[in-house]
Amino acid sequence: MDTKQVIATASQHLVGLSGHVFDLLTVAKPVSPEAATNLSKVVSKLSPLLGNLIEFNTVEYLNDQPDFQGLGEWLRQDPGFPDTVFNGVTPTPGFEIKAWFPLATEITARFKDSQNHFVDDNTYVCMLAWLPEHIIYGKPYILDVVITSGASVAKARDTHYHNPPDYIVLEPEDTSGRTVNLQQTNTNGYKLQSTDPKVLADLQRTVASWGADGRQYSPSANYQAQLRGLMSMAPYRLDTNYAKMDRIVHPDLEAFKSRVGGTTVHGLTIRQWGNLFRNGTDAQIKLQLEKSLGITEGDADDLLQ
Repeated sequence: MDTKQVIATASQHLVGLSGHVFDLLTVAKPVSPEAATNLSKVVSKLSPLLGNLIEFNTVEYLNDQPDFQGLGEWLRQDPGFPDTVFNGVTPTPGFEIKAWFPLATEITARFKDSQNHFVDDNTYVCMLAWLPEHIIYGKPYILDVVITSGASVAKARDTHYHNPPDYIVLEPEDTSGRTVNLQQTNTNGYKLQSTDPKVLADLQRTVASWGADGRQYSPSANYQAQLRGLMSMAPYRLDTNYAKMDRIVHPDLEAFKSRVGGTTVHGLTIRQWGNLFRNGTDAQIKLQLEKSLGITEGDADDLLQ
C-alpha cells in the first residue's frame, strides 16, 4: 500500500469504531435518582481522562488490524503532531485523533498547525464522539466518527479567521534550525485593538496596497512579512480562543456536529440531553433519568442489602 491507501484503509477501520465499547473505565450505576442527578452534573469532568485513553487505544486498535501486518506499525507521538503515524511508507501517513464528549458545551480541541505541514496531504483528522453506555454511567463507547483531510481543516481555519487588518493569522517564525522538541509549528490569531480612525485608515490603505488578493491568507514568507509589518503599525491582542475546532466552520466537522447532536440515545437526542443537563432543573433531570434509565429509589435499598 502507498500513503493514500494506508490512510483510506485506516479510515475505514476508524469509521467502523462507531458503536464500539472501550473497556477502559466503568462508571457505576447511580444508586438513586438524586445520585444520578448529581452525577449528570460532573460526568463531563471525566472527558479529558477518557478522551486521552480513547486516543491511546485507537492506536492499539489500528495495530491490531491484519491489513497492516508486515507492512509497518502505527506509532503514538506524545508529544508531537500528528498523534499517530504509520512507520512503513513514505510520505508518512498520520492521524490527529480528537475525542469529543458531545454533552460538553462545544468541541474544545484546537487545530493550530500551519498549512505548510500538509503539503503532501498525508495527515488526516479523526474525531470520535463518545459517551458512557447509559448517558452518565457505564463504559465509554464511540457514538460516531468523522475523518477529514488535515489540509482542508487548516485551510478552512485560516479562511474563517483571517480578515486583515481586523484579524490576522500568523505563521510561527522559522525554527527549523532548532532541535525537534523546540521547533514551532502552530499558527496564532491576533485581533486588532485600536479604534483610532487614522490608524484604521492607514491599516486599510496598507492592506489595499497588497493587491486584489491581499486579504486572502497565505503561509508564504513574503505574505507573512507583510502581516508582521501590519502588526507593527497598531496594537494587536493574541486570541486565546483561536482555532477551536468548534469554530473553524469546516463543512465535514459542521455536518458531524449536526449529525451527533441529532442522534437519539435513551429516548432523547444528544442535543436534548446536553440542554437538559446544562439548563434543566434538578427535578426535570431526575424525572428524565428515571424515565430513560430506570433509576429508582429502590436501587439504593438494593445496594444496602
